[in-house]
Amino acid sequence: MIIGVGPGLGMSMARRFGDEGFRVAVLSRSGTRHAAYLADLAERGIEASAHAVDVTDGVRLGAVLADIQRAGDIELLYYGPGATQQPRPIAEIDAASVRASFDWVLPAVDAVRVVLPGMLERGSGALLFAGGLSSVRPMPMLGQLALAGAALRNYALTLNAGLAERGIYAGTLTIGGLVERGDIHAMIAADPDRFGGAAGHTLDPDDLAEAAWRMYRDRDRAEEVFDVLGDAEVR
Repeated sequence: MIIGVGPGLGMSMARRFGDEGFRVAVLSRSGTRHAAYLADLAERGIEASAHAVDVTDGVRLGAVLADIQRAGDIELLYYGPGATQQPRPIAEIDAASVRASFDWVLPAVDAVRVVLPGMLERGSGALLFAGGLSSVRPMPMLGQLALAGAALRNYALTLNAGLAERGIYAGTLTIGGLVERGDIHAMIAADPDRFGGAAGHTLDPDDLAEAAWRMYRDRDRAEEVFDVLGDAEVR
């Protein structure tokens, strides 16, 4: 189950795990690109379904996840939707903006609550999350999003600590860079005067998905950090 699929990392995750024999369910806020995603996966011999859902709509999200579960056991939940809120510099945030930033994190908890009982019953399953480098490195310009990202990272690591002895793995991809083929990368590359150059600060989503597969397979670490930003300014 790929929550937050897009043309970058989400589709790379779908392909990588699909290549290992997984049936794949891809979820995103809009169904506009779903036909293309399904065609792409079908060309690789991957059985897939697509579902349009806004993760902040808890009722709809729960219903969609329940429907997917009825089609088969969920062995992997990957949560990787991008935050939609614009960041405010850390000195300008207030309680309301921080509270709103958690609209991106709380659906992850809701999704886990749906799939975890089945995993625990089987004694098998994995929960993977994607977050940003600001969860481990101060990036003042990302403001409230850094707080939410740190919470999601901590949730993943704590899940792993609490569930490993019960056969469930949890881990997080901590991403410091622009994911190639993704929507944010496309936006930044289209307007370098506004956002700055992307050269040297990009990550291949296929490499990230390969790392996620190894994390799932080996279960020897709960976090993989990717940092190609170095000392680059985060605008």
